[in-house]
Amino acid sequence: MSTEPETTEEAGRRTPDTPDPGTGEAPGGTAAAGGAAPGAGPAGEPETAGGAAEPAGGEDDARAEGAAGAAQVGEGTAAEGSGGGDARRAEEAAGGRDAGGGAAGGEPAGDAAPGSAGTAGRATDDADAGTAGGAAVAAEGGDGGSQLSEVEAELAAQRVERERIEQRKAAKKGPVESGTKLSGPAADLLAAVRAVESGQKPASAVFDEPAPAPRRPAPEPVRRPQPAPAAPGPVPAAPGAEAVESARRVLAEGGAPESLAAQAAAVLGEGAGAALREDPWQLLRLVGVRPDQADAFARALLGAGAGPDDERRGRAVTVWLLEQAALAGHTALELPALTAALDRQGVPGADAAVQGALAEGEALAFQDALEEPGAPAPKEEEDGEVERPVRVLVGLERYALAEESLADGLARLVTSVPKEDGSTAGWEAAAGSARDSAAELIRAVAGHALVLHTGAEASRGEAARLLDAARGLGLRAWAATHSPLGREAFARLLPGRESGPQPVATVAGLLSGAEGPGRDTEGALDLDLLVVLDAPQLDVESAAMLVESLPDGARLVLSGDPAVLWSAGAGRVFADLAAARVCPQVASRTPDTGPLGELVSGIGAGELNQVEAPGKEIVIVPVRDAGEAVHRTVQLVADSVPRAIGVPPKQTVVITPGHGGAAGTRALNAALKERLNPGPGRFGGFDPGDRIAYSPVPGRTLPGRVTGAGADGLHLECAGALVVVPRERVEQSVRHGWALTAHQAVGGRWPAAVVVLPGDAAQTLSRPWVYTAFGRAERHLSVVHGVEQALPRAVAEVLAKPRTTRLPTLLRTQVPAAG
Repeated sequence: MSTEPETTEEAGRRTPDTPDPGTGEAPGGTAAAGGAAPGAGPAGEPETAGGAAEPAGGEDDARAEGAAGAAQVGEGTAAEGSGGGDARRAEEAAGGRDAGGGAAGGEPAGDAAPGSAGTAGRATDDADAGTAGGAAVAAEGGDGGSQLSEVEAELAAQRVERERIEQRKAAKKGPVESGTKLSGPAADLLAAVRAVESGQKPASAVFDEPAPAPRRPAPEPVRRPQPAPAAPGPVPAAPGAEAVESARRVLAEGGAPESLAAQAAAVLGEGAGAALREDPWQLLRLVGVRPDQADAFARALLGAGAGPDDERRGRAVTVWLLEQAALAGHTALELPALTAALDRQGVPGADAAVQGALAEGEALAFQDALEEPGAPAPKEEEDGEVERPVRVLVGLERYALAEESLADGLARLVTSVPKEDGSTAGWEAAAGSARDSAAELIRAVAGHALVLHTGAEASRGEAARLLDAARGLGLRAWAATHSPLGREAFARLLPGRESGPQPVATVAGLLSGAEGPGRDTEGALDLDLLVVLDAPQLDVESAAMLVESLPDGARLVLSGDPAVLWSAGAGRVFADLAAARVCPQVASRTPDTGPLGELVSGIGAGELNQVEAPGKEIVIVPVRDAGEAVHRTVQLVADSVPRAIGVPPKQTVVITPGHGGAAGTRALNAALKERLNPGPGRFGGFDPGDRIAYSPVPGRTLPGRVTGAGADGLHLECAGALVVVPRERVEQSVRHGWALTAHQAVGGRWPAAVVVLPGDAAQTLSRPWVYTAFGRAERHLSVVHGVEQALPRAVAEVLAKPRTTRLPTLLRTQVPAAG
């Protein structure tokens, strides 16, 4: 696929760090940037489209930005990132570098207004935008008189109607300069406008819709089974007004934003004000606060007594660094890395600070034996004891307990004998009817309670074959995926999908009880076999909950692609379990086919190959700067891809490395909204029909759309389920969702994907990121390419950043035969 670079109007102000422009046309007509773009077939002139794009929810870069402090904790601390709602908060926590910026260029395609690259996201301008919008829709849904008798309901309805008639008569008696022919709601609206203009009533009082008239109770209709609503996770109880007020006074006295008062009361409890006054560095426990800000707050409250050697500061900074490391994926930090980070934060006695945190129970220390391959055997001392090399780790209690619980549960599965469900002959017959690695997987599951299954997208067919075979043998078998999109895609692989609901749930829905088989009388999942797809996305806490929920004798299969981005939360469960080699591992031999499969498979092997794409499966759009990148992205989504490929905008996803910057999700989503669903953003920045990314909990993103709003909050439709997001949670948990980050998109696939690589994102690219982003496309991939040689360099050289975890060591302790 050739591309013809074209001089286009720059659609936004260039960022200071925009690299030198320059993308050429590869010999032979294949689009390339610096000669190393993913190839596209020689299929005529590519069709590119214009438009504008809009931002979406949180992902790995958000967490990487939020964990900027953790980046100082040794080389492994700044991991590739995280996702979800709190990822957005983490993104703004440390003021980390926003990804975005860079490149533009591409091909002509239709008329499209240049997207403003400098746009920082659709305005969620006024807080009362959502308030007024919510009030305006407060009357939606809800028949107020469902508990009234028929007679009472009828009388109430008549009273309301009489009152309306009297109001209309009274309105007609006064002089009316215009609108004399209006009646009913139009006349009421005119009277309301005049009341506001004359100052008689505030606008909010006038335009609140009246409650609907009571209706007669109707028989309950027969309802079809509906998908279980997405569990938003536990919502903490709102702090008391006195606690918030006391925190607000102390925050104001110390010069901190008073808007942090509610969060301070929720985190520090009813005595938040007293706690902050006694120990101002407790401010670091709030999301988004950095050590330098906490230091300024402490100086304002304590004066000269707020020195850098204060032991309270040392403890608080220690815990803050461990929290930032967890955002970057670590479950613990090695002691030398932690003390070095404390030195960089200006803590004079780093060792004493760590000891203080340990003594107060704010952190835990561990000594893990080092058993590296090829290391000499430990020497036996004169007293008979064996001295082994150890490493000292420090971590937060929640991750330490989760990792130990997970190791115990996995060891229980490895050493247990699975329940005798299905005869040996039945399992063998099922394996005999399968092919290649699918048969190998069935045989492994027949004899083992824990099996690891690795493979790319095509390997999902093998997991589906296993699930079908197990159910045919009478097992209560279920599958769990990372996202609703993955759930729906896997359900389509199972036979009998037309006959009714399929045994597929999301991991979050399975754990919450909103989806899946439910639990037995002992609280365990009511199943015999669980196949977890997208297993690399399991963080240590969710994995521990999952394993703890399995009944005795159940089988667990962890299946996934080891080349994708790791989990948004702390840990790297799938990779650690594969490295420990404590259970059978079945590697899929089913290749991904077509030009996209060939391209993505090569990336997984560290090669960015030129790929023939005769059906325009792959299109490269060179760009020179971020403004042109936004402009070309909108063209592709709104015009070129629908026209040339036949994929409508609602089935196309835009993926970019970061939220901020001139070509991040915020700018792209703002431009895409302007083109695809323009509106005033009357519900806290959102309008009905907006595509959104909802993060009910950190690291989990649900795609959906806005259906409306009411007094109870923003109304969403996510994967067929209706979700109401309370007004106070909208800002931190809902983003526009035409454009996502790779961590938000992992676990789902779309018919078409547009991957945006602005110039200033070159330093953030890695092989797992590129592999994940490019692999989200099913039929068509467009690459808005502005990073030149950084793309092939990232694929060839930049691997996933290491994470410090304890799971391999714990597994070696629990399962002596490991390795």
